[in-house]
Amino acid sequence: MRWDNLVENPGAAGGTALFAASAVTTRTFDTPEFRGITFHEIRARSILNRVPGASRMPFEWTVNPYRGCTHACVYCFARKTHSYLDLDTGLGFDSQIVVKINAPELLRHQLASRSWQGAHVAMGTNVDCYQRAEGRYRLMPGIIAALRDHANPFSILTKGTLILRDLELLRQAAEVTEVGISVSVGFTDPELWRTVEPGTPSPERRLDVVRTLTEHGIGCGVLMAPVIPFLGDHPDQLRATVRAIAASGATSVTPLVLHLRPGAREWFMAWVAQHHPHLVRRYERLYAEGAYAPKWYQRRITRHVHELATEFGIGPADRGAPRRIREPQEPEPTEPEPTQLTLL
Repeated sequence: MRWDNLVENPGAAGGTALFAASAVTTRTFDTPEFRGITFHEIRARSILNRVPGASRMPFEWTVNPYRGCTHACVYCFARKTHSYLDLDTGLGFDSQIVVKINAPELLRHQLASRSWQGAHVAMGTNVDCYQRAEGRYRLMPGIIAALRDHANPFSILTKGTLILRDLELLRQAAEVTEVGISVSVGFTDPELWRTVEPGTPSPERRLDVVRTLTEHGIGCGVLMAPVIPFLGDHPDQLRATVRAIAASGATSVTPLVLHLRPGAREWFMAWVAQHHPHLVRRYERLYAEGAYAPKWYQRRITRHVHELATEFGIGPADRGAPRRIREPQEPEPTEPEPTQLTLL
């Protein structure tokens, strides 16, 4: 396992290791929720990660306290990152979890640096910071508290219901800085959920998170991601999903079509071959040009979802823009036009 060779931007010249092999402790826990999972506890050397300039992401800095994810989503684009450690990008990604146990204290130290300019920090954009492991390691309370204490704007994207544990911290942070919360719900079909997202809370429970956050004054958008071609894109499925999102009180809905980067593509296509062999050729044709579905297909899905959002009374998507809790007498800001994102 290449702990010493793991750098912030693989392939970049002059990169330094983020942590050393001597700093790794490997643990297993014989409890039902963690059976079959191995945790590699490390003391990271850096926790604020700069997004590569060529990225299509609408932010520049991220914090990722974990690598690997027990959500086990068969389409997860982050699978490739496990190969940087010589770990398997299939089952290994689901069961070999790297935990940066010093993330809160390290973040607090880096935020206090004179060189830090208080840029927006995005979390949950690689693997979910509220995956099952967070229940044991409790890294996020310290991370949110550090951002709150420095009034540093941040956003969180999650499929996890554990975020509600930190509701009070989020409220405190939103009083002093801009906080954006998005929950990922690509579909509400129970059979599709059980097969492609086996380690996640159900879509209904995730929408309960949206409802609870909204009831406590924290606006929460829904990233409708991924919309899975041939399995989750039927008009009836899209309608049912947008209707449920609207009923949850979401402030916005942003549809994102499945994309298949190297690492994720091989794992997802193997899953398709096993569970839906009749769709293999259709996927090969749809993704023949690369990781992304054709523009015409993406536009069709986006247009349809936005039409449904209008029908059900959801405001337009706002790029997941962070927001601060506002006084009741202040008018609501005007939201910008819908914009297609690429986070999942």
